Amino acid sequence: QVQLVESGGGLVQTGDSLRLSCASSGPSFSAYTMAWFRQAPGKEREIVAAVNWVPRNTYYAESAKGRFTISRDNDKNMVYLQMNSLKVEDTAVYYCAASLTASDGSYADTPRYNDWGQGTQVTVSS
Repeated sequence: QVQLVESGGGLVQTGDSLRLSCASSGPSFSAYTMAWFRQAPGKEREIVAAVNWVPRNTYYAESAKGRFTISRDNDKNMVYLQMNSLKVEDTAVYYCAASLTASDGSYADTPRYNDWGQGTQVTVSS
């Protein structure tokens, strides 16, 4: 089990950039697939991006492709989400999550993620 704490959310305008950070504490961070999910009011939680223990193996939701970049630093137990060209529809609470079983073909499978952060609000205004 890992403890996750997100930071970096805020209020920005359309087209701006934002970098979210997730700090993890607990054993064997490098063994976890790490992901960012988001949940907008009245909508289900959805995956944004994921990166497994091999940092080059990443997954992006269609809405994130070309605009967002997920990365991790196993030495610092950190995972990041760089968000560029933000849109109003990106407004949501963003959650960091960890999984020992999510991998190719199952990154978006929410029940595979056992550890979650408290979330950080991202609001994009027009």
